Amino acid sequence: MNIAQKLTYLRDKKGCSQEDVADALGVSRQTVSKWELGNAVPDTSKIVDLSTWYNVSTDYLLKDEFEGDGSGRVDRVVIKFMNSARAMNEMSDDLIEIARDGVISPEERVRLKEMSKMLEQVQNSVDELRNIIES
Repeated sequence: MNIAQKLTYLRDKKGCSQEDVADALGVSRQTVSKWELGNAVPDTSKIVDLSTWYNVSTDYLLKDEFEGDGSGRVDRVVIKFMNSARAMNEMSDDLIEIARDGVISPEERVRLKEMSKMLEQVQNSVDELRNIIES
């Protein structure tokens, strides 16, 4: 799978639009479209931003295939988990703030949904690591 295919796959998996990605990365929707069609390649800083946005390693985005004994796969899982861990620190502060008044506002409800997605990503990383260990 090349970078264009990976970007399309990751965006679909995340359930977001090209516009969502463009807004998050500070580029146009047309730029995201060019990346996904293989008509352009993101510059280095955008590769880093994309890896953070999609919670994958830059190696995953840049290499067509992973080589070796599977240790690269472990590295990817660990990097994904560490990216999630940063977000989890922020999440704990948000949860305290949401619980403070005992009422969930519409804005807090949106944030709780985002937190739920992040926890699913963490669980997916844990499951992937467990599969690596058991294989």
